[in-house]
Amino acid sequence: MSSKEVASDLSAIDRLWKLFASVKLTVVLLLTLATTSIIGTLIPQNEAPMAYFETFGAFLYRIFLLLGFFDMSQSWWFRALILLLVVNIVICSIDRLQTTWRTIFVRHPRFNPGRYRQLKNRIEYNHDTEAGQLKARYQPIIARRFRYQRTDETAEGFAIYGERGRWTRLGVYVVHFSVVLLLIGGLIGSIFGFDGFVNIAEGESVGSIQLRNSNQRLPLGFEVRCDDFFVDFYETGAPKEFRSSLTILKQGKAVLQKDIIVNDPLRYEGISFFQSSYGSLPPSEVILNFTSKDTGMLYSKKAALNIPVVLDEDLGTFVLQKHTRQANFRGHNIGEAFIGLLTPSNGSPVEIMLPLRFPSFDRMRKGKVFIAVADFVPRYYTGLQVSRDPGVWVVYAGFILMIIGIYITFFMSHQQVCIDIAGRGGKSRIRVAGISNKNKLGMQKKVAKLCERLTGLAGDE
Repeated sequence: MSSKEVASDLSAIDRLWKLFASVKLTVVLLLTLATTSIIGTLIPQNEAPMAYFETFGAFLYRIFLLLGFFDMSQSWWFRALILLLVVNIVICSIDRLQTTWRTIFVRHPRFNPGRYRQLKNRIEYNHDTEAGQLKARYQPIIARRFRYQRTDETAEGFAIYGERGRWTRLGVYVVHFSVVLLLIGGLIGSIFGFDGFVNIAEGESVGSIQLRNSNQRLPLGFEVRCDDFFVDFYETGAPKEFRSSLTILKQGKAVLQKDIIVNDPLRYEGISFFQSSYGSLPPSEVILNFTSKDTGMLYSKKAALNIPVVLDEDLGTFVLQKHTRQANFRGHNIGEAFIGLLTPSNGSPVEIMLPLRFPSFDRMRKGKVFIAVADFVPRYYTGLQVSRDPGVWVVYAGFILMIIGIYITFFMSHQQVCIDIAGRGGKSRIRVAGISNKNKLGMQKKVAKLCERLTGLAGDE
Protein backbone atom coordinates (compact mmCIF):
# COMPACT_ATOMS: atom_id res chain seq x y z
CA MET A 1 0.00 0.00 0.00
CA SER A 2 1.38 3.39 -1.01
CA SER A 3 1.80 6.37 1.29
CA LYS A 4 -1.01 8.19 -0.57
CA GLU A 5 -3.39 5.28 0.03
CA VAL A 6 -2.44 5.16 3.73
CA ALA A 7 -2.97 8.91 4.00
CA SER A 8 -6.31 8.57 2.23
CA ASP A 9 -7.44 5.84 4.62
CA LEU A 10 -6.37 7.91 7.62
CA SER A 11 -8.20 10.92 6.22
CA ALA A 12 -11.37 8.85 5.79
CA ILE A 13 -11.08 7.58 9.37
CA ASP A 14 -10.59 11.14 10.62
CA ARG A 15 -13.68 12.33 8.75
CA LEU A 16 -15.70 9.43 10.13
CA TRP A 17 -14.41 10.16 13.63
CA LYS A 18 -15.32 13.85 13.33
CA LEU A 19 -18.77 12.89 12.09
CA PHE A 20 -19.51 10.72 15.11
CA ALA A 21 -17.87 13.22 17.47
CA SER A 22 -20.23 15.92 16.26
CA VAL A 23 -22.84 17.35 18.60
CA LYS A 24 -24.96 18.08 15.53
CA LEU A 25 -25.22 14.34 14.88
CA THR A 26 -26.37 13.87 18.48
CA VAL A 27 -29.12 16.45 17.98
CA VAL A 28 -30.22 14.87 14.69
CA LEU A 29 -30.39 11.38 16.23
CA LEU A 30 -32.30 12.62 19.27
CA LEU A 31 -34.80 14.50 17.11
CA THR A 32 -35.24 11.44 14.90
CA LEU A 33 -35.84 9.18 17.90
CA ALA A 34 -38.28 11.72 19.35
CA THR A 35 -40.17 11.88 16.06
CA THR A 36 -40.39 8.12 15.75
CA SER A 37 -41.53 7.90 19.37
CA ILE A 38 -44.37 10.27 18.53
CA ILE A 39 -45.34 7.93 15.70
CA GLY A 40 -45.34 5.09 18.21
CA THR A 41 -47.82 7.00 20.37
CA LEU A 42 -50.11 7.80 17.45
CA ILE A 43 -50.16 4.22 16.16
CA PRO A 44 -51.21 1.71 18.83
CA GLN A 45 -48.50 -0.85 19.44
CA ASN A 46 -48.85 -4.62 19.51
CA GLU A 47 -52.47 -4.77 18.43
CA ALA A 48 -54.08 -7.60 16.50
CA PRO A 49 -53.35 -7.48 12.74
CA MET A 50 -57.06 -7.31 11.90
CA ALA A 51 -57.44 -4.17 14.03
CA TYR A 52 -54.69 -2.44 12.05
CA PHE A 53 -56.18 -3.66 8.76
CA GLU A 54 -59.59 -2.23 9.61
CA THR A 55 -58.13 1.09 10.82
CA PHE A 56 -55.63 1.88 8.07
CA GLY A 57 -56.76 -0.19 5.12
CA ALA A 58 -54.81 -2.69 3.06
CA PHE A 59 -52.32 -0.27 1.47
CA LEU A 60 -51.20 1.58 4.62
CA TYR A 61 -51.26 -1.65 6.58
CA ARG A 62 -48.65 -3.20 4.29
CA ILE A 63 -46.46 -0.06 4.39
CA PHE A 64 -46.64 0.30 8.18
CA LEU A 65 -45.99 -3.41 8.61
CA LEU A 66 -42.92 -3.18 6.37
CA LEU A 67 -41.61 -0.19 8.34
CA GLY A 68 -42.28 -1.88 11.67
CA PHE A 69 -44.60 0.86 12.93
CA PHE A 70 -46.78 -1.66 14.78
CA ASP A 71 -43.91 -2.72 17.05
CA MET A 72 -41.31 -0.01 16.73
CA SER A 73 -39.04 -1.15 19.53
CA GLN A 74 -38.46 -4.40 17.62
CA SER A 75 -37.85 -2.79 14.22
CA TRP A 76 -34.34 -2.97 12.76
CA TRP A 77 -34.16 0.75 11.96
CA PHE A 78 -35.13 1.79 15.50
CA ARG A 79 -32.41 -0.45 16.90
CA ALA A 80 -29.99 1.01 14.36
CA LEU A 81 -30.81 4.55 15.52
CA ILE A 82 -30.16 3.59 19.13
CA LEU A 83 -26.88 1.91 18.19
CA LEU A 84 -25.78 5.01 16.25
CA LEU A 85 -26.62 7.19 19.25
CA VAL A 86 -24.55 4.91 21.50
CA VAL A 87 -21.55 5.16 19.14
CA ASN A 88 -22.04 8.93 18.90
CA ILE A 89 -22.10 9.42 22.68
CA VAL A 90 -19.05 7.18 23.22
CA ILE A 91 -16.95 8.92 20.55
CA CYS A 92 -18.03 12.38 21.72
CA SER A 93 -16.97 11.49 25.26
CA ILE A 94 -13.63 10.02 24.18
CA ASP A 95 -12.92 13.01 21.94
CA ARG A 96 -13.37 15.47 24.80
CA LEU A 97 -12.04 13.32 27.62
CA GLN A 98 -8.38 13.90 26.82
CA THR A 99 -8.45 17.57 27.81
CA THR A 100 -10.52 16.86 30.92
CA TRP A 101 -8.20 14.02 31.90
CA ARG A 102 -5.12 16.28 31.79
CA THR A 103 -6.93 18.84 33.94
CA ILE A 104 -7.90 16.29 36.56
CA PHE A 105 -4.69 14.29 36.89
CA VAL A 106 -2.05 16.98 36.43
CA ARG A 107 0.44 16.79 39.33
CA HIS A 108 1.59 20.37 39.26
CA PRO A 109 -1.14 22.61 37.89
CA ARG A 110 -0.24 25.97 36.43
CA PHE A 111 -0.73 28.76 38.90
CA ASN A 112 -0.79 32.37 37.75
CA PRO A 113 -1.56 34.85 40.55
CA GLY A 114 -2.03 37.62 37.99
CA ARG A 115 -5.15 35.84 36.71
CA TYR A 116 -6.84 36.09 40.10
CA ARG A 117 -5.82 39.76 40.58
CA GLN A 118 -7.94 40.67 37.55
CA LEU A 119 -11.12 38.92 38.73
CA LYS A 120 -14.01 41.28 39.44
CA ASN A 121 -15.26 39.26 42.40
CA ARG A 122 -11.97 39.50 44.37
CA ILE A 123 -11.96 40.80 47.92
CA GLU A 124 -9.15 43.07 49.12
CA TYR A 125 -8.16 44.24 52.60
CA ASN A 126 -5.09 45.56 54.46
CA HIS A 127 -3.39 44.30 57.59
CA ASP A 128 -0.68 45.60 59.90
CA THR A 129 1.30 42.38 59.72
CA GLU A 130 4.17 41.48 57.48
CA ALA A 131 3.55 39.01 54.64
CA GLY A 132 5.58 36.10 56.06
CA GLN A 133 3.52 35.97 59.25
CA LEU A 134 0.23 36.05 57.36
CA LYS A 135 1.43 33.25 55.09
CA ALA A 136 2.13 31.06 58.13
CA ARG A 137 -1.38 31.77 59.51
CA TYR A 138 -3.29 31.28 56.23
CA GLN A 139 -1.58 28.14 54.92
CA PRO A 140 -3.19 25.73 57.45
CA ILE A 141 -6.66 27.10 56.65
CA ILE A 142 -6.26 26.46 52.93
CA ALA A 143 -4.71 23.04 53.61
CA ARG A 144 -7.77 22.00 55.66
CA ARG A 145 -10.35 23.25 53.15
CA PHE A 146 -8.72 22.22 49.89
CA ARG A 147 -7.31 18.92 48.73
CA TYR A 148 -4.41 20.55 46.86
CA GLN A 149 -2.47 23.47 48.32
CA ARG A 150 0.78 25.19 47.52
CA THR A 151 2.52 28.51 48.14
CA ASP A 152 4.59 30.43 45.62
CA GLU A 153 6.76 33.48 46.15
CA THR A 154 5.85 36.58 44.16
CA ALA A 155 7.64 39.83 43.49
CA GLU A 156 5.66 41.48 46.30
CA GLY A 157 5.21 38.60 48.74
CA PHE A 158 3.45 35.26 48.62
CA ALA A 159 0.52 33.61 46.81
CA ILE A 160 -1.31 30.72 48.47
CA TYR A 161 -3.18 28.50 46.03
CA GLY A 162 -5.91 25.99 46.94
CA GLU A 163 -7.84 23.61 44.71
CA ARG A 164 -10.45 20.87 45.13
CA GLY A 165 -13.05 18.99 43.14
CA ARG A 166 -11.07 18.34 39.97
CA TRP A 167 -12.69 14.94 39.66
CA THR A 168 -16.17 16.50 39.51
CA ARG A 169 -15.44 17.36 35.88
CA LEU A 170 -16.01 13.64 35.24
CA GLY A 171 -19.67 14.02 36.26
CA VAL A 172 -20.80 14.71 32.72
CA TYR A 173 -19.00 11.57 31.53
CA VAL A 174 -20.76 9.54 34.20
CA VAL A 175 -24.06 10.85 32.79
CA HIS A 176 -22.92 9.96 29.26
CA PHE A 177 -21.99 6.46 30.39
CA SER A 178 -25.34 6.03 32.17
CA VAL A 179 -27.19 6.98 28.96
CA VAL A 180 -25.09 4.44 27.07
CA LEU A 181 -26.01 1.76 29.62
CA LEU A 182 -29.71 2.63 29.33
CA LEU A 183 -29.59 2.38 25.54
CA ILE A 184 -27.55 -0.82 25.54
CA GLY A 185 -29.84 -2.37 28.15
CA GLY A 186 -32.83 -1.54 25.99
CA LEU A 187 -31.14 -3.07 22.93
CA ILE A 188 -30.26 -6.25 24.85
CA GLY A 189 -33.85 -6.62 26.01
CA SER A 190 -35.20 -5.90 22.53
CA ILE A 191 -32.92 -8.40 20.77
CA PHE A 192 -32.56 -11.23 23.28
CA GLY A 193 -35.77 -10.86 25.30
CA PHE A 194 -39.34 -11.80 24.49
CA ASP A 195 -42.90 -10.96 25.44
CA GLY A 196 -45.79 -13.40 25.31
CA PHE A 197 -48.81 -14.74 27.11
CA VAL A 198 -50.42 -17.99 28.18
CA ASN A 199 -53.72 -19.13 29.68
CA ILE A 200 -53.62 -21.97 32.21
CA ALA A 201 -56.70 -23.71 33.57
CA GLU A 202 -56.83 -24.65 37.23
CA GLY A 203 -55.04 -27.93 37.84
CA GLU A 204 -53.33 -27.90 34.44
CA SER A 205 -49.77 -27.06 33.35
CA VAL A 206 -48.10 -25.68 30.21
CA GLY A 207 -44.56 -25.84 28.86
CA SER A 208 -44.72 -23.14 26.18
CA ILE A 209 -46.15 -19.67 25.61
CA GLN A 210 -47.61 -17.74 22.68
CA LEU A 211 -45.33 -14.92 21.54
CA ARG A 212 -47.03 -11.56 21.14
CA ASN A 213 -47.75 -10.52 17.56
CA SER A 214 -46.67 -13.92 16.29
CA ASN A 215 -48.09 -17.34 15.62
CA GLN A 216 -44.95 -18.88 17.09
CA ARG A 217 -44.99 -20.75 20.38
CA LEU A 218 -41.88 -20.59 22.51
CA PRO A 219 -40.84 -23.57 24.68
CA LEU A 220 -39.94 -22.51 28.22
CA GLY A 221 -37.70 -25.43 29.11
CA PHE A 222 -39.90 -26.13 32.13
CA GLU A 223 -43.59 -26.32 33.02
CA VAL A 224 -45.87 -23.90 34.87
CA ARG A 225 -48.85 -25.33 36.76
CA CYS A 226 -51.84 -23.41 38.06
CA ASP A 227 -52.66 -25.11 41.34
CA ASP A 228 -55.48 -22.75 42.26
CA PHE A 229 -57.11 -19.53 41.19
CA PHE A 230 -59.03 -17.17 43.44
CA VAL A 231 -61.13 -14.18 42.46
CA ASP A 232 -63.09 -11.84 44.71
CA PHE A 233 -65.90 -9.71 43.30
CA TYR A 234 -67.60 -6.47 44.24
CA GLU A 235 -71.35 -6.43 44.62
CA THR A 236 -71.58 -5.04 41.09
CA GLY A 237 -69.90 -8.17 39.73
CA ALA A 238 -66.63 -6.40 38.89
CA PRO A 239 -63.48 -8.23 40.01
CA LYS A 240 -61.99 -6.92 43.24
CA GLU A 241 -58.86 -9.05 43.37
CA PHE A 242 -57.64 -12.13 41.58
CA ARG A 243 -54.73 -14.34 42.51
CA SER A 244 -53.01 -17.38 41.01
CA SER A 245 -51.14 -20.08 42.87
CA LEU A 246 -48.37 -21.23 40.50
CA THR A 247 -45.81 -24.01 40.68
CA ILE A 248 -42.71 -24.36 38.49
CA LEU A 249 -42.01 -27.96 37.44
CA LYS A 250 -38.53 -28.94 36.28
CA GLN A 251 -38.33 -32.47 34.90
CA GLY A 252 -41.56 -33.28 36.71
CA LYS A 253 -40.37 -31.98 40.11
CA ALA A 254 -41.69 -28.89 41.83
CA VAL A 255 -38.85 -26.37 42.24
CA LEU A 256 -40.73 -23.14 43.03
CA GLN A 257 -44.18 -22.14 44.24
CA LYS A 258 -45.67 -18.68 44.61
CA ASP A 259 -49.02 -16.93 44.76
CA ILE A 260 -49.02 -14.01 42.33
CA ILE A 261 -51.25 -10.96 42.07
CA VAL A 262 -51.14 -7.91 39.83
CA ASN A 263 -47.69 -6.24 40.04
CA ASP A 264 -46.27 -9.11 42.09
CA PRO A 265 -44.96 -11.64 39.54
CA LEU A 266 -43.23 -14.97 39.80
CA ARG A 267 -39.67 -14.99 38.43
CA TYR A 268 -37.71 -18.07 37.40
CA GLU A 269 -34.57 -18.38 35.26
CA GLY A 270 -34.88 -14.75 34.16
CA ILE A 271 -38.51 -15.17 33.05
CA SER A 272 -41.28 -13.19 34.75
CA PHE A 273 -44.90 -14.35 35.00
CA PHE A 274 -47.32 -11.46 35.60
CA GLN A 275 -50.96 -11.80 36.59
CA SER A 276 -52.73 -10.24 33.63
CA SER A 277 -56.25 -11.57 33.25
CA TYR A 278 -58.56 -14.46 33.94
CA GLY A 279 -61.62 -16.14 32.53
CA SER A 280 -64.36 -18.59 33.42
CA LEU A 281 -64.30 -22.22 32.42
CA PRO A 282 -67.29 -24.47 32.20
CA PRO A 283 -67.76 -26.25 35.54
CA SER A 284 -67.07 -29.92 35.46
CA GLU A 285 -70.24 -30.70 37.42
CA VAL A 286 -73.43 -28.83 38.45
CA ILE A 287 -76.12 -29.87 40.92
CA LEU A 288 -79.58 -28.95 39.59
CA ASN A 289 -82.92 -29.01 41.40
CA PHE A 290 -85.97 -30.04 39.34
CA THR A 291 -89.38 -29.36 40.93
CA SER A 292 -92.52 -30.91 39.42
CA LYS A 293 -95.45 -28.50 39.22
CA ASP A 294 -98.06 -31.25 39.47
CA THR A 295 -96.64 -33.32 42.35
CA GLY A 296 -94.41 -30.76 44.05
CA MET A 297 -91.63 -33.32 44.19
CA LEU A 298 -88.02 -32.03 44.07
CA TYR A 299 -85.36 -34.03 42.32
CA SER A 300 -81.62 -33.19 42.56
CA LYS A 301 -79.47 -34.37 39.70
CA LYS A 302 -75.89 -33.95 38.60
CA ALA A 303 -75.36 -32.35 35.23
CA ALA A 304 -72.40 -31.70 32.98
CA LEU A 305 -72.21 -29.44 29.94
CA ASN A 306 -73.79 -30.82 26.77
CA ILE A 307 -74.80 -34.11 28.42
CA PRO A 308 -78.60 -34.71 28.49
CA VAL A 309 -80.26 -35.33 31.85
CA VAL A 310 -83.44 -37.45 31.82
CA LEU A 311 -86.06 -35.99 34.16
CA ASP A 312 -88.33 -37.99 36.47
CA GLU A 313 -92.12 -38.21 36.01
CA ASP A 314 -91.61 -38.27 32.25
CA LEU A 315 -90.98 -34.52 32.23
CA GLY A 316 -88.50 -34.73 29.34
CA THR A 317 -84.76 -34.05 29.10
CA PHE A 318 -82.55 -31.11 30.01
CA VAL A 319 -79.16 -30.17 28.53
CA LEU A 320 -76.86 -27.67 30.22
CA GLN A 321 -75.35 -25.67 27.38
CA LYS A 322 -73.12 -22.90 28.77
CA HIS A 323 -72.12 -20.76 31.71
CA THR A 324 -71.75 -16.94 31.60
CA ARG A 325 -70.50 -14.37 34.07
CA GLN A 326 -72.99 -11.73 32.91
CA ALA A 327 -76.39 -12.73 31.58
CA ASN A 328 -78.89 -10.28 30.11
CA PHE A 329 -82.65 -10.55 30.47
CA ARG A 330 -84.77 -7.98 28.65
CA GLY A 331 -81.86 -5.51 28.64
CA HIS A 332 -80.97 -6.00 32.30
CA ASN A 333 -77.81 -7.58 33.67
CA ILE A 334 -78.84 -10.36 36.02
CA GLY A 335 -75.32 -11.58 36.79
CA GLU A 336 -73.84 -15.05 36.64
CA ALA A 337 -76.08 -17.65 35.06
CA PHE A 338 -76.33 -21.03 33.34
CA ILE A 339 -78.10 -21.49 30.03
CA GLY A 340 -79.79 -24.76 29.16
CA LEU A 341 -82.34 -26.38 26.82
CA LEU A 342 -85.42 -28.13 28.19
CA THR A 343 -87.14 -30.60 25.85
CA PRO A 344 -90.54 -31.73 27.23
CA SER A 345 -91.80 -35.21 26.44
CA ASN A 346 -94.56 -33.85 24.23
CA GLY A 347 -93.47 -30.30 23.42
CA SER A 348 -90.97 -28.05 21.72
CA PRO A 349 -87.52 -27.30 23.18
CA VAL A 350 -87.36 -24.24 25.43
CA GLU A 351 -84.23 -22.27 26.33
CA ILE A 352 -83.90 -21.93 30.08
CA MET A 353 -81.94 -19.24 31.91
CA LEU A 354 -80.80 -20.05 35.44
CA PRO A 355 -79.36 -16.98 37.21
CA LEU A 356 -77.61 -17.74 40.48
CA ARG A 357 -78.86 -14.55 42.17
CA PHE A 358 -82.50 -15.51 41.51
CA PRO A 359 -83.08 -19.20 42.34
CA SER A 360 -86.84 -18.97 41.61
CA PHE A 361 -86.30 -17.21 38.27
CA ASP A 362 -87.54 -20.17 36.21
CA ARG A 363 -90.95 -20.15 37.96
CA MET A 364 -91.90 -17.19 35.79
CA ARG A 365 -91.93 -19.56 32.83
CA LYS A 366 -94.92 -21.43 34.39
CA GLY A 367 -93.91 -24.76 32.92
CA LYS A 368 -94.49 -28.26 34.24
CA VAL A 369 -91.06 -28.33 35.87
CA PHE A 370 -89.10 -25.58 37.64
CA ILE A 371 -85.30 -25.70 37.42
CA ALA A 372 -82.74 -24.05 39.70
CA VAL A 373 -79.00 -24.34 40.31
CA ALA A 374 -78.38 -25.95 43.69
CA ASP A 375 -74.58 -26.01 43.71
CA PHE A 376 -71.47 -26.05 41.53
CA VAL A 377 -67.74 -25.53 41.82
CA PRO A 378 -66.61 -22.57 39.65
CA ARG A 379 -63.59 -23.13 37.41
CA TYR A 380 -61.28 -20.46 36.03
CA TYR A 381 -58.21 -20.08 33.93
CA THR A 382 -55.48 -17.60 34.73
CA GLY A 383 -54.10 -15.32 32.05
CA LEU A 384 -50.37 -14.66 32.43
CA GLN A 385 -48.13 -12.19 30.69
CA VAL A 386 -44.72 -13.80 30.26
CA SER A 387 -41.61 -11.77 29.54
CA ARG A 388 -37.86 -12.04 29.63
CA ASP A 389 -35.62 -8.96 29.62
CA PRO A 390 -31.92 -9.83 30.06
CA GLY A 391 -31.01 -6.15 29.77
CA VAL A 392 -33.07 -4.98 32.74
CA TRP A 393 -30.11 -5.03 35.17
CA VAL A 394 -28.07 -2.98 32.72
CA VAL A 395 -30.92 -0.47 32.65
CA TYR A 396 -31.07 -0.40 36.46
CA ALA A 397 -27.31 0.22 36.61
CA GLY A 398 -27.77 3.03 34.10
CA PHE A 399 -30.43 4.70 36.24
CA ILE A 400 -28.23 4.51 39.35
CA LEU A 401 -25.25 5.96 37.51
CA MET A 402 -27.43 8.70 36.03
CA ILE A 403 -28.55 9.80 39.49
CA ILE A 404 -24.93 9.86 40.67
CA GLY A 405 -23.75 11.67 37.55
CA ILE A 406 -26.52 14.29 37.70
CA TYR A 407 -25.75 14.97 41.36
CA ILE A 408 -22.04 15.44 40.61
CA THR A 409 -22.74 17.56 37.53
CA PHE A 410 -25.26 19.94 39.10
CA PHE A 411 -24.33 20.04 42.80
CA MET A 412 -20.54 19.73 42.83
CA SER A 413 -17.84 21.78 41.15
CA HIS A 414 -14.13 22.26 40.54
CA GLN A 415 -13.03 25.12 42.82
CA GLN A 416 -9.82 27.17 42.94
CA VAL A 417 -8.87 29.99 45.31
CA CYS A 418 -5.87 32.29 45.59
CA ILE A 419 -4.74 34.36 48.57
CA ASP A 420 -2.33 36.96 47.23
CA ILE A 421 -0.28 38.61 50.02
CA ALA A 422 1.70 41.71 49.03
CA GLY A 423 4.08 43.07 51.71
CA ARG A 424 4.63 46.83 52.10
CA GLY A 425 7.11 47.56 54.83
CA GLY A 426 5.63 45.98 57.94
CA LYS A 427 2.15 45.92 56.47
CA SER A 428 0.37 43.71 53.92
CA ARG A 429 -2.30 43.98 51.29
CA ILE A 430 -4.36 40.78 50.83
CA ARG A 431 -6.38 39.85 47.75
CA VAL A 432 -8.69 36.81 47.90
CA ALA A 433 -10.35 35.48 44.75
CA GLY A 434 -11.81 32.20 43.56
CA ILE A 435 -13.07 30.56 40.39
CA SER A 436 -15.34 27.61 39.75
CA ASN A 437 -16.45 25.79 36.63
CA LYS A 438 -20.07 25.89 37.90
CA ASN A 439 -22.19 27.91 40.34
CA LYS A 440 -20.28 31.19 40.12
CA LEU A 441 -22.56 32.88 42.67
CA GLY A 442 -22.00 30.08 45.15
CA MET A 443 -18.26 30.45 44.71
CA GLN A 444 -18.49 34.18 45.50
CA LYS A 445 -20.24 33.35 48.77
CA LYS A 446 -17.53 30.81 49.66
CA VAL A 447 -14.81 33.39 48.99
CA ALA A 448 -16.64 35.86 51.24
CA LYS A 449 -16.87 33.28 54.06
CA LEU A 450 -13.19 32.45 53.60
CA CYS A 451 -12.33 36.13 53.97
CA GLU A 452 -14.38 36.30 57.17
CA ARG A 453 -12.37 33.38 58.53
CA LEU A 454 -9.06 34.91 57.48
CA THR A 455 -9.82 38.34 58.89
CA GLY A 456 -11.16 36.88 62.10
CA LEU A 457 -8.02 34.77 62.51
CA ALA A 458 -5.68 37.65 61.91
CA GLY A 459 -7.67 40.21 63.86
CA ASP A 460 -7.95 42.57 60.87
CA GLU A 461 -9.69 45.84 60.94
